[in-house]
Parts: sequence; C-alpha cells; structure tokens
Amino acid sequence: MTLTSTRTLAAANVPSWLRGQSVATKVLAVLLGTLVLAASSHVSVPMVPVPMSMQTLAVTLVGALYGWRLGGLTILVWLALGALGLPVFAGGTGGYARFLGPTGGYLFAFPIAGALTGWLVEHGWNGRRFPLALAAMLLGNALCLLVGAAWLASMVGMQKAVAVGVMPFVPGALLKSVLGAALLKVVDGFSGKGQDAG
Repeated sequence: MTLTSTRTLAAANVPSWLRGQSVATKVLAVLLGTLVLAASSHVSVPMVPVPMSMQTLAVTLVGALYGWRLGGLTILVWLALGALGLPVFAGGTGGYARFLGPTGGYLFAFPIAGALTGWLVEHGWNGRRFPLALAAMLLGNALCLLVGAAWLASMVGMQKAVAVGVMPFVPGALLKSVLGAALLKVVDGFSGKGQDAG
C-alpha cells in the first residue's frame, strides 16, 4: 500500500464534516462537545451509588459524530474541566475526588467508549446501517458499564457492583443505544441529502 492510498483510506474514515476544516473550527467543535457533555450530566436520575444520566448517550454520540480522535479528545477536555472543579459531572459536581470515588471507573471509561464508538462508525457502523450503528452504541455503553463495575467492585465487591452499578443501568443503556443509533440515522440522512444536492 502506497503512502497516497494510506492517506486516502485515512481520509475516508474521517467524518465528512471534519474533512478540510481549520484548526479553529475543530477547537470550536471541542468546546461545543464539552458543553453538550456537561449539559447531559445535568439530566440525571438520582440513584445510589452511581446516578443515571444522559452522559453515556452524549459520550457515544460525540465519538460517533466527531470520529475517534476528535471525539476522544473532546471527552478528555470535558473530564479535565471536571477534574479542575467545574460543575460538569452528574448532579452539577466536579473535582478530582470524583475520579477516586464510586463513579471513577465510569469517568475513566468515557473517552475509551467514545473513541471505540467513533472508530466503529468511521469503519461503516454508521446511520446508513442501522443495526451496525446500534451495535456500535451498545458496545460503547457496555464498555462504560464493564469498566465502571470493575472499578466499583474494588470498593464494594463484584456481586454488589453488578447489582448496583450494572443491572439498574441496563434498560437505560439499551434505550440510549437505540436513541443514539436513531440520531445517527437522522444525521446520515441529512448529510446524504446534502451530498446529493451538491
């Protein structure tokens, strides 16, 4: 494979809206993404020890729409803002202590889950193939639950971690995965019409 064909393949896997965009546009996209992630954190259902929020939907969508590189970077910036104490996490909280408590594993999982979803979408698991888009969203959500539960298990034991850190969130993860895949289908539909018109 030549250098030119490698670059062409890499460009094909970048979200179409990102191709040829300036650094300033990408910076604005990161800022917008962090705002979306912060807003999703404030839509939550209080549960113990981990609240259920719309964070995983936002995390997987940011990854899917931004691609694995920019999506992962955006999520890392959001986490950094939270670590600095800004109220961008569930319940309007922030601070590095959140990374050491029961929710730490979920926070650490977010950039990995977003990057995984973005990578899958870049490789064809997108809104034009709804079952694959749904699978990408499910895998992103499942990764968050698995890493989060593993972290929580170190504090409360595996059985309790699964009981309080996984099972209550499975229905929400399924629902958010379907919603995320549907949103990807809508976005791909609009982008497809734009390309047809061009």
